[in-house]
Amino acid sequence: MPFSPRDCQYLLWDQDGTLTDSKDGILRCIQYALEQCGCPEADQTKLFPYVGPPLYVSFHDMMGMSQEQTTFAIEKYRERFSTVGMFENAVYEGIPELLENLNQAGYVLAVATSKPEVFARKILAHFGLAKYFSVIAGSDIRNETETKADVIRKALCRLGLSEHAPTETVMIGDRKHDIIGAHACNIPCIGVRYGYAQGDELEAYGADTIVSTVAELKQILI
Repeated sequence: MPFSPRDCQYLLWDQDGTLTDSKDGILRCIQYALEQCGCPEADQTKLFPYVGPPLYVSFHDMMGMSQEQTTFAIEKYRERFSTVGMFENAVYEGIPELLENLNQAGYVLAVATSKPEVFARKILAHFGLAKYFSVIAGSDIRNETETKADVIRKALCRLGLSEHAPTETVMIGDRKHDIIGAHACNIPCIGVRYGYAQGDELEAYGADTIVSTVAELKQILI
């Protein structure tokens, strides 16, 4: 049976690259962390693939850092992010209006982000978006190895939904980790091309529906 977004009641949202354009802050924090690790990278374009995945994945799995180096790099990243980087950020045009319309249409909205929850809550409050969400679920800042699937399960649990058979639920995100995590939790995923996906990433990892703009996302939901 084809997936129909309008049949869903619960909408889980990624944050970076889906609700807000946080690329500048993330890239600058990655550069700061790499500089502190003794391997500076001045060319931000080389760091684009590291925007979106959990920090552990970016530093350890993708960059090939040791466990010790990864822990240090994440510490330095957050050193800058917690004071400056989190607000080097902007809400995508049309997102506040879309969230308001979705609330009025009876959808239940939740955030499921790999960003530590303590930062996610501050950012959403700063930009006036927190009020639209019944649940804000992020990663545990003390657990670097949480996957996107882990965070999605956390959001489902807080919504009172079963992680084994969630119904009328869809994930909305911009990277492969959102798709992989959603499918691991038996829910479909809408991929948004206006975020940070690389090339045909959304197609390659099997996004159930793909939209190019916030306006197109609104069109398929309302």
